[in-house]
Amino acid sequence: MKFDPGLKEGLLIKRYKRFLADIETVDGRQLTIHCPNTGSMQGCKDPGSRVWYSTSSNTSRKYPDTWEMVETSDGELVGINTGRANALVAEAWHAGILAHLNDYSELRREVRLGEENSRIDFLLSDPGKGNLPDCYVEVKNVSLGRGDGLGVFPDAVTVRGQRHLRELIAVRRQGKRAVLLFCVQHTGVKRVAPADDIDPDYGSLLRKAAEAGVELLAFQANLSPRSISLSCQLPVQLGQESLGSSNPQV
Repeated sequence: MKFDPGLKEGLLIKRYKRFLADIETVDGRQLTIHCPNTGSMQGCKDPGSRVWYSTSSNTSRKYPDTWEMVETSDGELVGINTGRANALVAEAWHAGILAHLNDYSELRREVRLGEENSRIDFLLSDPGKGNLPDCYVEVKNVSLGRGDGLGVFPDAVTVRGQRHLRELIAVRRQGKRAVLLFCVQHTGVKRVAPADDIDPDYGSLLRKAAEAGVELLAFQANLSPRSISLSCQLPVQLGQESLGSSNPQV
């Protein structure tokens, strides 16, 4: 995913009303930009932080500029635009980077799923392979770093995320593949774990999902003001044991 001609830089003044942020541009102007992140953005919203933003060509937008990245106090880059995660995963799948999911030839987005009226991010299938079960993939963006290479999800209580886990468990019990994929947009994160202190119910459900055979994957994003792309796989840890590369598969 390329940003042409590149993202613009500024300094964060404040994030407020969940969807707005005020910044100071490099030429000293104050600008209000859209914040595409509904979470707490813990560790990503300190006033004075360097930020990068994109500008839309859509003239009907009230706030044409969108916050994309921030530099943390530790000097790490973090992608805070959660809307980029699905596009990054789709791009990586088409490029063959997601080795666990390379057996499929078709990808559908936003497919209705289950009894709780959810939408799954991706449905992978291959009609030519009758013995290959459909694969349901839910994507979550990881932006909260805890230091020492640890990244956690979520950064706020997520009832929606809990619902998605229940739906993935149900999919797995039907004999289909179910995958939860963490898109890690944080250059300092080397492993991913549930944020039990923030949302213990999510952590409990995540462990139940793993026990039910839901595959837990995490992939690191390479971040710069000119591009983002997924690269290497990272381990997912549910306790003392890393489950990053040894999740059960159908």
